[in-house]
Amino acid sequence: MFGLFAKNRSFDGGLKLEGHKLHGERGRIRSAPLPRKVILPVAQHIGAPTQPLVEVGQRVLRGQCIAASDNFIAAPVHASISGTVTDIGMHEVPHPSGLPALAIVIESDGQDEASEAAWPACEDPFELDANSLRERVRQAGLVGLGGAAFPSAVKLNPGSSARVETLILNGAECEPYISCDAALMSERADEMVAGARLIMRALGAFECLIGIEDNAPEAAAALRQAINRADAENIALRVVPTRYPQGGEKQLIQALTGKEVPREGLPLDIGIVVHNVGTVTAIWRAIRHAQPLISRIVTVNGPGIAQPMNLEVRLGTPVADLIAFCGGYTATPRLIMGGPMMGFALGSDAVPVVKATNCLLVEVAESEPADQAMPCIRCGECVEVCPARLLPQQLYWHARAREFDKTQDLNLFDCIECGCCAQVCPSQIPLVQYYRYAKTEIYQAEQEKRKADIARNRHEFRLERLEREAREKEEARRRKREALKQKQAAPEEPAASGDAPAPAANDAIAAAIAKAKAEKARRLAESSAPTEKTDGAGDPVAAAIARAKATKAAKASASDAPTETSATAEDPIAAAIANAKAAKAAKAGASETPADSSAEADD
Repeated sequence: MFGLFAKNRSFDGGLKLEGHKLHGERGRIRSAPLPRKVILPVAQHIGAPTQPLVEVGQRVLRGQCIAASDNFIAAPVHASISGTVTDIGMHEVPHPSGLPALAIVIESDGQDEASEAAWPACEDPFELDANSLRERVRQAGLVGLGGAAFPSAVKLNPGSSARVETLILNGAECEPYISCDAALMSERADEMVAGARLIMRALGAFECLIGIEDNAPEAAAALRQAINRADAENIALRVVPTRYPQGGEKQLIQALTGKEVPREGLPLDIGIVVHNVGTVTAIWRAIRHAQPLISRIVTVNGPGIAQPMNLEVRLGTPVADLIAFCGGYTATPRLIMGGPMMGFALGSDAVPVVKATNCLLVEVAESEPADQAMPCIRCGECVEVCPARLLPQQLYWHARAREFDKTQDLNLFDCIECGCCAQVCPSQIPLVQYYRYAKTEIYQAEQEKRKADIARNRHEFRLERLEREAREKEEARRRKREALKQKQAAPEEPAASGDAPAPAANDAIAAAIAKAKAEKARRLAESSAPTEKTDGAGDPVAAAIARAKATKAAKASASDAPTETSATAEDPIAAAIANAKAAKAAKAGASETPADSSAEADD
């Protein structure tokens, strides 16, 4: 074991505050009445918001999933009552900004009918492997119930490379007035110890340390008995002195183990995982009984409420319903969600209870305005009580002067905003507000820088794309010009080498072909004449036939010259001359025929 029997240590700074806790019969858990309607924001955790899965007018059952997200860091939302969805829109929710958020409104039907669970109840949860356990925790919509509301399934998945040695259960309710965790440990200690064993199995942790303050003796006694009944030798209860902010994650780790979480690091970096005691109990119920997160224990306390109580409340219940159940206001109220040190004011009691609501503090509104802040007298008391070992005084000066880079040099983001410095400041300077202001400005500047970097990268990418496209177009034009030059140069090269004839040579060839055809026609005519004459030598009929053929040949030759033919057809003188030439040619052919025929006959 690494820290079961180690001596309790302490952290730097801190304050001893009045407890105002609910003990004994006053502190036992009571069930709040079933609300007539619930307002369920779709974002009740740190991470990606969920999206509605239901529509207006749809009937839903208790435990039915009504909003979910595929994002890894997210937790679904379930209907806490059965009834009809009457609205999905923007509603006032408990948030420091006071801004409205998307929420689902369900009107109760009074039946409180349960839906069939999305996963089966498990008789022996210890038979489940780690992946199955994490998946059921995710489906149940479980988040950290200590106030941070970080999805529990993510914290149950440290990664294959991480080594978890110690599981710490945070039961140190260090803020005044809050006693919901103490009531839970007193009345449901067995479920909490069983949940611790289950989480240790999922994480592979060697030991579990339960840290509670010494102002909760009933809870400590109940836990010791539960540990003995479970025979859990690797689970130890560690009672620490009541000191604010003992319930801070880093402060409790240091008090129980003596280890310090590195700056800008996580407890997992030193082999530790921290869960709230309420979260552990809800995990056990989700696995063993298949119950999604639809209710939680809320402390309603303060000088402005008639009957302070610890109530088990359905999520989405309007705060006004709880105030009425506790007897109403005793004076003009000032509502705070959380404790007096780190809580934030609520605009009205119409806002609903959410997963992060651990306390509703009802203070009495002051009739006189608060005292104005006075100049810093450099007393140094803020430095002495700072649990993060910071210099609150200098952080205040730089934040007020908007010198945000210097606040970062002084490790501004190590501030847990516990309010110890403002509590002891004799000048009543709201130091935490200045730190929050500086953090917000730095965050917004980083967001703007990130957007500017994205815009610059997009612009540079666009310029690069345009330049690339211009180069590609220029290259295409260059290739086209080269191809055109090659095409224009191609006809000239054969003429120079003798492979292709020039245009003049083509005309000469055509003239030679025409001349050869004319010569062939003449020879054909000469070769046919003796045959005709041989058939009838000295026969006038044969002579007439020869003349007719000669006339026909003349006409055919005349038709080969369209210019002359057209001219003859138009001019009668030219026609007469052509006829005379034809007759003369016929006579000449007739005079030559006998001689040729006799010669051929002699042969």
